Amino acid sequence: MSPTAFLDAALDRSLVLGYTKIGSGLRKRWWPADPAPGSMHGKRVVVTGATSGIGEAMARSFLDLGATVHLLGRNPEKVSRYAAELRRDVPTADLVEEVCDIGDLEAVRAWCADLTGRVDALHGIVHNAGTMTQRREESPQGHELTLAAHVLGPHLMTELLLPLLGAAEGSSVVFMSSGGMYGAGLRSEPDEIEFREAAYDGVQGYARTKRMQVVLADAWSHRLRGGTIRVESMHPGWVATPGVTESLPTFNKVMGPLLRTAEDGADTAVWLVATRPDSAGSRHFWHDRVLRPTTFGWQRDQDPDALAAFLAYVVDATGTTAAW
Repeated sequence: MSPTAFLDAALDRSLVLGYTKIGSGLRKRWWPADPAPGSMHGKRVVVTGATSGIGEAMARSFLDLGATVHLLGRNPEKVSRYAAELRRDVPTADLVEEVCDIGDLEAVRAWCADLTGRVDALHGIVHNAGTMTQRREESPQGHELTLAAHVLGPHLMTELLLPLLGAAEGSSVVFMSSGGMYGAGLRSEPDEIEFREAAYDGVQGYARTKRMQVVLADAWSHRLRGGTIRVESMHPGWVATPGVTESLPTFNKVMGPLLRTAEDGADTAVWLVATRPDSAGSRHFWHDRVLRPTTFGWQRDQDPDALAAFLAYVVDATGTTAAW
């Protein structure tokens, strides 16, 4: 292992050093080159959760690279407000305002059908929309809300937009996960997946679904291997966003001075879509432009039966026919 690789791995395992702005500040000295200016000219990208924090920063970064950006949010006023801001700040901005509640599967179906009738190809989707609730809430279809917004809705959207993704010369799908997923094992029983088996913990529910996203992205990547569509997951580090301030006030107060900017948190997702790097074997989880392990050294690999049960639940809940 080279000295740089050793330092990078040490930062990653230390958490505080690797996940804060210290880690990205050091890694920028050696990480892969930035996307070339204008490298996404003529390409079309959907960013979900585009009206706050990392989503806002991501949309701006894609615009700076010349992409047509579809700003997707569930609140039409917020979508319009941020689109106006971007058009004011970036005179050449090519923006499309989109409204869809990712946690509502019927809304996802309707929006995907509408988009398919409007565009011919899609070069990228970043599944960034997220939520964290203090009590257990359900989507219109009766699914636990973070599961619906982080897992079921993005899976269904990916499935329905496959024809558009395949029509591009090369496309990427990125799931915005979280480093918190390391502390949550994959659940495979329906009551566990839906968080019905115990008193609800919003932070734990969030972490569970972020683990599910990583597992789901790996399954998608395996399913589409050898094709032109790449599916990855990544985590942004610890970022100062409105969501962190609201949902984790104590963490925000303690770690605030070390938290990354939203632009820093958005970096790897933008880089993945813009440069489409090769994943190594079965690994598809990224942080700071490098593939990362999905478990700590003492954690076991995912049980194949549990994995199969989880994926079967996702397929059944979304009414899709994915063949993993």
